[in-house]
Amino acid sequence: MTQHVRDIMTAEPVTVEPQASVTAVARLMRDENIGAVLVTDHDRLRGLVSDRDLVVRALAEGGDPAQTTVATVCSDDLVTVGPDEDLDHAVQVMREHAVRRVPVVEEGRPVGIVSLGDLAIERDPESALGDISAAESNQ
Repeated sequence: MTQHVRDIMTAEPVTVEPQASVTAVARLMRDENIGAVLVTDHDRLRGLVSDRDLVVRALAEGGDPAQTTVATVCSDDLVTVGPDEDLDHAVQVMREHAVRRVPVVEEGRPVGIVSLGDLAIERDPESALGDISAAESNQ
């Protein structure tokens, strides 16, 4: 049976506006226990920012995280998939573009996100990655 992206994606992804500060986004990630948020402008996908982006593109550069906007540190050259696409296609996209997370977009609006961890849990739950991804957070 063919699986679709919709079957494993995290629906209702957390989003922020481009002018949100790096500090606010970091706190949101902490509070929601997530490693990435989608950057939207009037409900349209503009970028994706991960916890690693915050460290490498904001903190390591020495800027003031309270004054630095997420628009300046997010990845904006995104690849996306649709919720009704085959899961195999999402895997192919992630491999080709060497990304760990792919926004799921429908009619230009983000409706979910699919991650490497989601795929591991679904495809190989006994693997180390699948096991770690399924475990409760230790926060």
